[in-house]
Amino acid sequence: MADSPTRSRYEARRIDTGRITLNVRMGGSGPLMLFFHGITANSAVFGPLMDAFSDRFTTVAVDQRGHGHSDKPETGYDAADFADDIAALIRTLDMGPAILVGHSLGSRNSVTAAARHPELVRSVVAIDFTPYIEDDVFASLSARVNAGDQAFADTDAIVAYLANRYPNIPAPAIRIRAESGYGPADDGLRPLASASAMAQTAEGLRADLVPAFRDVTRPVLLMRGANSKLVSAAALEKTHALRPDLPIVVVPGADHYVNETNPGVTIGAIRNFIDG
Repeated sequence: MADSPTRSRYEARRIDTGRITLNVRMGGSGPLMLFFHGITANSAVFGPLMDAFSDRFTTVAVDQRGHGHSDKPETGYDAADFADDIAALIRTLDMGPAILVGHSLGSRNSVTAAARHPELVRSVVAIDFTPYIEDDVFASLSARVNAGDQAFADTDAIVAYLANRYPNIPAPAIRIRAESGYGPADDGLRPLASASAMAQTAEGLRADLVPAFRDVTRPVLLMRGANSKLVSAAALEKTHALRPDLPIVVVPGADHYVNETNPGVTIGAIRNFIDG
């Protein structure tokens, strides 16, 4: 029988940071590289990127608070809460400074962590999240996030739902999300991500990100999918005007989910950035 897409050679661990217990997938050896997913996702989506860098780095993909198998407190879903989780994790692992690779929510949190705790961060790869995202985009995102809180009969039903929701994500990546992001409930399979936490997190994404981008002193690579519906070309241009020193990679043909739809391009861009 073929291996499940979510079956992994990476060690699953729960790490008590002193402020929150985070579920992680960990492998490789060398300097620390941390991966942070987008809203409603989990650490499993970073398998291809971990595969690419585990020969050079200790790679750790994290279920962020409220997501996956990590703790889900009733409150505490602002940027500073997530960023301070990152700092606590790096201190607990005692392997900093770390390279932070974040997608969407994870991008916001990684830049904020670098601005708040520069001594713990070597550099940041910020995938498809910037300041200046329009209000109507956030409204649409909140609606999609809240709509995901539903029960499914089986994994195939989840796959069908996710394939419709994310039409550009390849089938193997959809299967990873379906198999890793849901668990048994009284009425079927439901998202592991807390519905309350997702609603609070989505609202928190609206907070002003300009100060973090303005003040961050560590190197930051900005990546955007050319067809992203979250980060518009105008939002990216305003971010460039704010920080013209930050390198930018725009991935042709990619939508918001750059690291899942175009993992090879993402890996190449990260390599160029960290080796440059």
